[in-house]
Amino acid sequence: MSRTITRRGVLAAGAATAVAAWITHAGPAAAAPGAVSNGKSALWTRDRSVNGWPITPDAVSTHLVEGSRASVDLRDGPVATVLLHIARRWHYEIAPLDTGQGGGISGHTTSRTVAAEFESTYLSGTALCLHPTAYPLGGSEGLWPHHERIVRDILLDCEGTVVWGGDLDPVKRSHFHIAPGPDSDTLAGVAERLSPLPGVGRTRGAGAVRDPAHPSRRVKARRLERAQNS
Repeated sequence: MSRTITRRGVLAAGAATAVAAWITHAGPAAAAPGAVSNGKSALWTRDRSVNGWPITPDAVSTHLVEGSRASVDLRDGPVATVLLHIARRWHYEIAPLDTGQGGGISGHTTSRTVAAEFESTYLSGTALCLHPTAYPLGGSEGLWPHHERIVRDILLDCEGTVVWGGDLDPVKRSHFHIAPGPDSDTLAGVAERLSPLPGVGRTRGAGAVRDPAHPSRRVKARRLERAQNS
């Protein structure tokens, strides 16, 4: 499978990235007041991110992406488990996260500057960005169709607990954030199933996954896509 990050290549994307200026990051649907429409950003002043998680930096630590040299700061517990599963599959099936291309990987930030409300999820450590300079906020660069199928299949793994920035407005295809709040039993269950920790049965390994193009997987992925975008 192709490891190309974008249709026009990372070099072109890298140039275009100064725009996304690393405002580190993403979340739900509406833009922060006046942020995107006029090119300005805003400060997030709430004590929780838009998905309901408290902004508590001491709950965040650095995590290694299994099978790579990349690491990312994420909220400990089920949040990190689920988001690391996404990063692991992206690394193996779409493009490597540890080469420096496309901006690599980013997660938690303490900067309260956001250009869209969903970017507040970086503050709570409940979101990550994969190749953020290749796929900036509001960027027109899309994924190859077979790569988007992989993303949809990854979201299927997460059983509706993760929102993809490709479905948000403004769009940010590098962005993934946790959808349910801190008390979600569903999130805890998904995290247990996807956990790579010894003694916990993960349904698939780092590089060994079900075929995202398999008809049954495609049907389920499309059903989830419709549900999340309805």
